[in-house]
Amino acid sequence: MPDQKRLHLLVEGQTEATVVRDVLSDHLQRQGWLVTYSTVRTHTSSMTYRGGVSSWPKLHREIKELLASPRLTMLTTLFDYYGFPADAPGMATRPAGAATAKVEYVEEALKAAIGDHRFVPHLVQHELESWVFAAGDQLADLRDDPAVAERIKQDCAEAGGPELVNDDPKNAPSKRLARYCPGYVKTLEGPLAIADLGIEGLAAQCPHFAAWLAELGSRV
Repeated sequence: MPDQKRLHLLVEGQTEATVVRDVLSDHLQRQGWLVTYSTVRTHTSSMTYRGGVSSWPKLHREIKELLASPRLTMLTTLFDYYGFPADAPGMATRPAGAATAKVEYVEEALKAAIGDHRFVPHLVQHELESWVFAAGDQLADLRDDPAVAERIKQDCAEAGGPELVNDDPKNAPSKRLARYCPGYVKTLEGPLAIADLGIEGLAAQCPHFAAWLAELGSRV
């Protein structure tokens, strides 16, 4: 019997790790993957922390280290496009126009820079909180605050969908959630809302996420 194909997700922080553990892993395992994940390392002079994408050279090194394992079938990422390092491939040469085209351009540049067919980069458009925006009803239920859902629905309608809510420093999804939900705990409430929405509901509202999920499924 052949070994099960192994998919590793390199994620940006605790919230992403929780979403992988509680939402994505079961779906990917049903597709046939053996799923593992880790949070990107952040080095200081004397200690190693977990979380945060600070620069491309550090990220490049960690990706290469993971791909050094011959047991790895595929490596993918769960990083925010919003705030992604300016020195990363493709960031300085992004085309004008639609947000999705810019994200896809950077993803292709990352893939070319690594040069390994097992590497399938994914940047969340624009940040993981856009997935929470897709789960606005679920977040409102968790908080027992219908007004939260109404504000989020209005933002999504004006932008054209959760993934298109912009990456302005004052109005990115995370900044809006901080205003709409006093005391919002991103590592708890966001993953719970996304889990309540479910993979199918998230994919229906977030085409970039859905395309990534479909590609992972096609590689098993």
